[in-house]
Amino acid sequence: MAMRSDAMELMIAAAGRAGDGLRLDFSRLDQIQVKEKGASDFVSDADLRSQEILRDALTRGFPGHALLMEEGELAQAAPGQPRFYVDPLDGTSNFLHGIPHFAVSIALEAEGEVVAGTVLSPMSGELYWAEKGRGAWLGDRRLAVSPETDFGRAIAATGIPHRGGRHHDAYLRALANLMRDVAGIRRCGAAALDLAFVAAGRFETFFELGLAPWDVAAGTLMVREAGGVVTECDGSPPKLTGKDILACASPSVQASMVRRLEPLHGRASMVG
Repeated sequence: MAMRSDAMELMIAAAGRAGDGLRLDFSRLDQIQVKEKGASDFVSDADLRSQEILRDALTRGFPGHALLMEEGELAQAAPGQPRFYVDPLDGTSNFLHGIPHFAVSIALEAEGEVVAGTVLSPMSGELYWAEKGRGAWLGDRRLAVSPETDFGRAIAATGIPHRGGRHHDAYLRALANLMRDVAGIRRCGAAALDLAFVAAGRFETFFELGLAPWDVAAGTLMVREAGGVVTECDGSPPKLTGKDILACASPSVQASMVRRLEPLHGRASMVG
């Protein structure tokens, strides 16, 4: 296993403490208070408690770093200042419905690029992590994307627009293009884990619109370090501040996906 940096060790420890809290909260869902920030966009006591654990751990370990967190930006980054991207509970809807598929996601950006990331699945105990130039890992096992070359045998993961979203018709056209040609489509409800699964070779591709930097920062690095390709849905270079993502195991899968996702090209910037 590759040696982990001090920052990576801190991120993993912080994710572990947050994961412990989420497991406890998951065992007492009837006591969790929930608010709806927007249409089908929920925040709970569990999200906020997890965020507080992560904020405390990260600011104590690296007080000079900024924080961008899903439930509010706590520190603006000065030019060139390192910054953590934190999702304290990715998959809140799954969590609140008693579905044990959710994650804690943390990424570190330095000098304008993501250099480290970790995604923890508290219920399965799977810990994914990656550092730039050091590979992507599941615990102490190095990850590699799927070697599958037959697009007809590919499993595609996605996030489906729901109440409050936009461009449902365009998404359905893109999905129709895709579903005829792949072995299966999965909608699991936690983008950070979808990306980790691409890095682990479980999915050949994942795409979604309407995401935020904390949803994808860690997972994007993992896919790349595992040998995969990450772009926007039209094949253009991804932007951390962008709202759509296409992660693929290989350039050939990416080319096949870009063609089939044509109805979504140019729409991500308009997602509310």
